Amino acid sequence: MANPYLPLWEYIPDGEPRVFGDRVYIYGSHDSAGSYAFCDTKLMVWSASVDDLNNWKCHGDIFRTTDGEDRKADVDWTNGRLFAPDVVEKDGRYYLYAYIQEAKGCVAVSDKPEGPFTLLSQYKYPIPDGTEGFDDGIFIDPGVLVDDDGKAYIYCGFLSSYMAELNADNMYEVLDGTFQTDIIPKGDEPWQFFEACSPRKVGDTYYLIYSPMHCSNLAYATSDSPTGPFTFRGNIIDSGDNYPGGNNHGSICCIKGQWYIFYHRMTNNSIFSRRGCVEKIEILEDGTIPQVEATSLGFEDSLNPYKQTPADIACVLTNGAYIIEHNEFERCITGIKSGTVMGYKYYDFGEDFGSKTMQFAAKVRGFGAPCKIKIVLDDFENGKEIGECIIGLDDGVYKAKIENVTGRHAVYLIAESLANGWDCERFHNRPMMELESFVFMK
Repeated sequence: MANPYLPLWEYIPDGEPRVFGDRVYIYGSHDSAGSYAFCDTKLMVWSASVDDLNNWKCHGDIFRTTDGEDRKADVDWTNGRLFAPDVVEKDGRYYLYAYIQEAKGCVAVSDKPEGPFTLLSQYKYPIPDGTEGFDDGIFIDPGVLVDDDGKAYIYCGFLSSYMAELNADNMYEVLDGTFQTDIIPKGDEPWQFFEACSPRKVGDTYYLIYSPMHCSNLAYATSDSPTGPFTFRGNIIDSGDNYPGGNNHGSICCIKGQWYIFYHRMTNNSIFSRRGCVEKIEILEDGTIPQVEATSLGFEDSLNPYKQTPADIACVLTNGAYIIEHNEFERCITGIKSGTVMGYKYYDFGEDFGSKTMQFAAKVRGFGAPCKIKIVLDDFENGKEIGECIIGLDDGVYKAKIENVTGRHAVYLIAESLANGWDCERFHNRPMMELESFVFMK
């Protein structure tokens, strides 16, 4: 499954991936195409077989702060929005850690990883309200680690990072004397802590995945102890690299021996409308994670250029262009002006069978502006141009004969205005079309 890896109408940011049994589960916040604020009042969960990451199953809403059509609210002290949860397993039970906007957070429990979850308790903590840390019981962006010895730890924070040990017998009570502040030491950019704690243990090393001050990045720090101190090691991914930027939140997960970083990207010209994405990563012998680029691949090794590509899986969008959802069936790239780059990484065009040319076809919504799409390989500034497709003024499918391609390549579609004359600058600066999909044909 390409990025985004869930159905294109689903918006699950802040993803916490967990493998339980033979399935991988994604727990996260819940946005929508028309969001005017972060998240809503329910948490959703999706899962897939570890043997088939192309087919994800929705298990519905698992916890909520407002009444829904099918189930009542799970809390009675607030109807605040639910942000960035985490779920861990302890002794055959599954514990959900809920961050509720501007209200005390809580822990819920289920006998199944897909829930639904039943309220267990608000957080209990021996720290007076008003003390720095835990934000008077909110526990912003809680991430939980159950260590090999059965001890449990919670990590959280916004602008400052905190952690404490939980009572492993009940999983909601902070043990007295275990609270620590600034487990990611405060310092200069780019690694200073912003939000989004997510702990993991790999071998004997403890990792804390988090969002630094440059918050479209996901960074990581490591320690030889669950209580730190943690040392910044690097960035894993930047979701705002040549793409509409915003916050980032996610974590790492090993699925059948392959490590992945789960993260999210912005859509609908909004930081409140985010979709989950995933990239393959490596953890080297020295514990470092080389930074990876954001791609359109998701769980795939390569994209098939001969299948229709939905335009909205672009991993590069420049010059103010963005993904827009018109409805559950129709999404496209809009705001395309002269000079806009729309990038897709990576396609496998296969072997050379002797053909010198192939066809390119694009389905667009015309805006009455004369323009064209240049097709460029590998680098949108210095790559090889293999052809161009003239786009008419009206809605339709536009085709062009282009140079034949073999092998593996990034593909960049670069929009250019064809307007000329005394008023052409205005045409260059206006939206020219919307791109719905495209395909290569041999």
